[in-house]
Amino acid sequence: MIDSQHSLVAFFQEDLFRLLGLVFLGGLTGWLLGFFWTGVLFGLMAFMWQQWNALYQLYRWLRFNPQQSPPELRGVWSAIVYNVQRMQVSERRARDNLMVVITRARESVSALEEAVVLINSQNLPEWWNPAAERLLGLRTGDQRQSILNIIRKPEFASYFETPSLYQEGLKIASWVKAGRYLQCELTIFGKNDRLLIAYDITRLNNLEQMRKDFVANVSHELRTPLTVLSGYLESFGDQDDLNPRWRRGFDQMQQQTQRMTLLVNDLLLLSRLENEGLKSKRQHIAMRPFLQQIYDDASVFNTDHAHRIGLSIESDMDLLGSEKEIASAFVNLVTNAIKYTPKGGVIELRWSDDGKNGYFSVTDNGIGIEAHHVPRLTERFYRVDSGRSRETGGTGLGLAIVKHVLHQHDAYLDIQSTLGKGSCFSCVFPASRLVPHSPGQTPQLASKSA
Repeated sequence: MIDSQHSLVAFFQEDLFRLLGLVFLGGLTGWLLGFFWTGVLFGLMAFMWQQWNALYQLYRWLRFNPQQSPPELRGVWSAIVYNVQRMQVSERRARDNLMVVITRARESVSALEEAVVLINSQNLPEWWNPAAERLLGLRTGDQRQSILNIIRKPEFASYFETPSLYQEGLKIASWVKAGRYLQCELTIFGKNDRLLIAYDITRLNNLEQMRKDFVANVSHELRTPLTVLSGYLESFGDQDDLNPRWRRGFDQMQQQTQRMTLLVNDLLLLSRLENEGLKSKRQHIAMRPFLQQIYDDASVFNTDHAHRIGLSIESDMDLLGSEKEIASAFVNLVTNAIKYTPKGGVIELRWSDDGKNGYFSVTDNGIGIEAHHVPRLTERFYRVDSGRSRETGGTGLGLAIVKHVLHQHDAYLDIQSTLGKGSCFSCVFPASRLVPHSPGQTPQLASKSA
């Protein structure tokens, strides 16, 4: 190893002196023999041979023995060897530090209770932690087969191919242990590589099922007494000789009973949507007459609000799904727009598609919603303004029902709102739920307002 303080100029000077010395020695010898320029040429060739020999030794060292001691070279070649060695040392230190980080990262991931699987672009699992063997059933040698052959679940295959359609990941029954449930989350990175994380949610699933059963049972049990109460209150309230002081009380009790009945009905509908799972719903819904019926119902509901409601059908595609459930979701969005838009507002219903997705949107110029409320609007009983919700007769379950209906149809709800300027609620349906109209039944694009 040469002294690191030597400057590059000193190495060049050393080579220059060697060149001059060889040329002088060759010229002197040639002069004595009567061949001056031939001697000079031989001196230059001797210098070039030294340089070539040094280059050859450097090549052999770098090519065959880079870990051994470098050859003893002089001049500029010595400086090159020194800098190469310094780069080697720096690279080894960086590699060692990186290996320490990788080792610690692997040890940390291996200690996790969650399963972590690294899947390459050929769908082959490259690496996984011990929890993946326990939760997902991976075994030594599984690196040679596709993850879809290891996890043979149709819902997982669908999630693996199109994870963007599952905004909350995939909840799936365990294929390793009966009665267990897993939450799977996929992240795509690099050149279509995937990181799969799965964790046990059996306890949460059981608690969620208990909540669903409790709500469904209580709602069902409340339905009968509410029907009885409503019937008697209506009978008493219709008596002509009822004392006016009592009539006001009966009217208020009847209003609250009706409100409770609406709440129970919404809870029962929500429980049914949650408990029936992702059943196949492929009924052909002709969108033109379907939306015209939604529009007509909205016009009747709009009588006391005096809004200007428009219907625009800009797509010739129909939907595949449950007509009853889709109608429930659409009506919820339309009635919300009517109730929360000040009198004389403008509400636009629109059906369109962009070749990939279908969109049913309800746009209004109402009060709007602050941005921090938007992510929580589909939570059950969440209210932006509880006082106003009671005034309008809302149960706080409408958007939760919309969310579950759309989930049953592989769709989602997109909400865009600006406080004081209005809102746009859009139901986004994937291409798999869109079908062209049958021949002879294709409606003309329509626009309607009232």
